[in-house]
Amino acid sequence: MTDRTRRRLLQGAALGAGALALRPLWALVSPDQPGVLAGNAFDLRIGRTPVNITGRPASAFTVNGLLPGPVLRWREGDTVDIRVRNTLDEPSSIHWHGLLLPANMDGVPGMSFDGIPPGGEYLYQFKVRQSGTYWYHSHSSLQEQAGLLGAIIIDPAGPDPLACERDYVVLLSDWTDLPPQRLLARMKKRSDYDNFYKRTLGDFVRDVRRDGLGATLADRRAWGAMRMSPTDLADVNGHTYSFLANGHTAAQNWTALFAPGERVRLRFINGAAMTFFDVRIPGLAMTVVAADGQPVQPVDIDEFRIAPAETYDVIVQPRDDAAYTVFAQAMDRSGYTRITLAPRSGMQAPIPALDRRPLLTMDDMGHGGHGKAAAAEMTCGAAMGMPGMAMAGMDHGTHGGGMQAHPASETGNPDVDMQTMMPTPRLDDPGIGLRDNGRRVLRYADLRSLQAPADDRLPSREIELHLTGNMERFTWGFDGIRFSDAEPIRLRYGERVRLVLVNDTMMEHPIHLHGMWSDLEDADGRFLVRKHTIRVPPGTRRSLRVTADALGRWAFHCHMLLHMETGMMREVRVEE
Repeated sequence: MTDRTRRRLLQGAALGAGALALRPLWALVSPDQPGVLAGNAFDLRIGRTPVNITGRPASAFTVNGLLPGPVLRWREGDTVDIRVRNTLDEPSSIHWHGLLLPANMDGVPGMSFDGIPPGGEYLYQFKVRQSGTYWYHSHSSLQEQAGLLGAIIIDPAGPDPLACERDYVVLLSDWTDLPPQRLLARMKKRSDYDNFYKRTLGDFVRDVRRDGLGATLADRRAWGAMRMSPTDLADVNGHTYSFLANGHTAAQNWTALFAPGERVRLRFINGAAMTFFDVRIPGLAMTVVAADGQPVQPVDIDEFRIAPAETYDVIVQPRDDAAYTVFAQAMDRSGYTRITLAPRSGMQAPIPALDRRPLLTMDDMGHGGHGKAAAAEMTCGAAMGMPGMAMAGMDHGTHGGGMQAHPASETGNPDVDMQTMMPTPRLDDPGIGLRDNGRRVLRYADLRSLQAPADDRLPSREIELHLTGNMERFTWGFDGIRFSDAEPIRLRYGERVRLVLVNDTMMEHPIHLHGMWSDLEDADGRFLVRKHTIRVPPGTRRSLRVTADALGRWAFHCHMLLHMETGMMREVRVEE
């Protein structure tokens, strides 16, 4: 544990729950709990509320004065009326993440909705067509980063086959006292501001002893040629963020109660703006029963990675009269949050040490099978448009098998600082920092939807999109084109298409399509699992099928908030 982490914990402990301006003790999702709104008619108020999370006063965007906002509990098949009033001095909105609804109810300003003006209100009204664990958040500017988010629980129309004696929401988030626009401005000026982990001379000496001088020099040349750092796993990390669970710091120890032998359902939602979390409960196995609100074949695991915007439902059954720590560490190991499962309030369990911080490799970048220096040379050459380096005319196969071709819009483009050479789906890879750690870690390849896809047609056409960016400039896009300059992706109503996502960056991106399900395929093109948000690690090529069954204008974007805001977004138009 770093000194900085200790200071954060001490600050949080000194505050105590009573010192917080907001006390979101709502996460037990029983309708009679404070902060849970159940039924089919709701009045929500967007506003600003003073908070004190880090020991310093700050201001949050809130819903009904709560951070996070209240849990909304609905029933499948009902029609809900949600009147949202905006008391801010700026426009706002609420997007119902992962829900199937009319385009003008989706809540994305500039698409099929104008947003909610200051002092105005908007009536969201739609039929609830699904059940499970979802969430809501602002889609205006960067308000989501400053707290405008909350959980949605939708009960099935009939008996719930996953019903347990206890049922809790665990909403993870990242908080900074910095106004979101100042945070973004800082990233534009110095994108490596939070990277305190760059390699040193001592690391070089250690690597020479382990790998030899030649291999170590080749590795340093490769990363130097790309002007990137293998320690750059998170744009913003625990040096800026406080990591929260249900609005509480780790020191405040939000506690979920159980009686020994009871089955407990934990509904994990990653509402963070920029943070991937790795979640485990030392001493207690988890069974994954739902992903992104949809039931999956049960998978027994010890740990899972959850990207921003993803949700996972797990069931645990603690049999001992003892406390357990639900431990969520940031992917780059710069910090963590936790809650406690316990038979009685006030109990705690040991908090595990943060895992060792991983390093990116050239294999992680999709340059496997090539010399490191050559990989860097070819990659940078392609980005700069050097002759023979763009790899035009190479294999365009959906599932790999050759050198990756790239769109002409990436060539000579200052918004593209690298290109992957031989991407593969890597669905059986748990992810950097989770490989061979001695624990059973969930992989995308482990997920199998309980139901077959509603549309079993093969796609009639394929659309390939490359996730691109420039780390130093902190610009992001698809195919090297920022949202402000991009043409819409046009789909014909009712058609079945395959979207292929190729990650040409060194960052992992959670990609979210509004209004329609994304049916993730395996490496052989077979249906795997239905999701609303798909993780795409560096150097991977992942494909999904989409049925264009929702007319209107829809957002399609990276759910890393600062990536979306700086260009990694497209409009999808479903037209007659």
